[in-house]
Amino acid sequence: MHAAEISRTALDVEWRRLEIISENLANANVANSAKGATFKALHMVSGPKAGFASFLDANDPKQAAPNQAIDIDKLSGVEVLGVEASAAAPRMVHEPGNPQADKNGFVSYPAVDQAEEMTAMLRTSRAYEANIVALKSAGEMYSKALTIGERT
Repeated sequence: MHAAEISRTALDVEWRRLEIISENLANANVANSAKGATFKALHMVSGPKAGFASFLDANDPKQAAPNQAIDIDKLSGVEVLGVEASAAAPRMVHEPGNPQADKNGFVSYPAVDQAEEMTAMLRTSRAYEANIVALKSAGEMYSKALTIGERT
């Protein structure tokens, strides 16, 4: 897989992560969903498309060497491995006048930490920007390689 393709997979993953973060923030102060249940914050799990074991050749004792070069053809980028709902208990707020309050006057709100979500959003947008720069750099390198190839 080429550098541009790897960066593209990372852009897809980071975009999906931003969507999940925005969904968490949008539902942070929603008492109940249309189904009557309290929204649970979502967290995305991502990782390499190919497992680490795919880089190791069991028949080659040199593969265990720490400074060995990685076979570039085995690189396959990253992917979303799953989206998990938070196991955190809902945030209970005493609002006796709210029509969604229970018999004790408490309303269930999602356990969404807005500061944590905003930090994750900044981190994710920086990763997205870094992958755009990597994608542009790969394009420039491919273009230079073509220019050099024309001269020969």
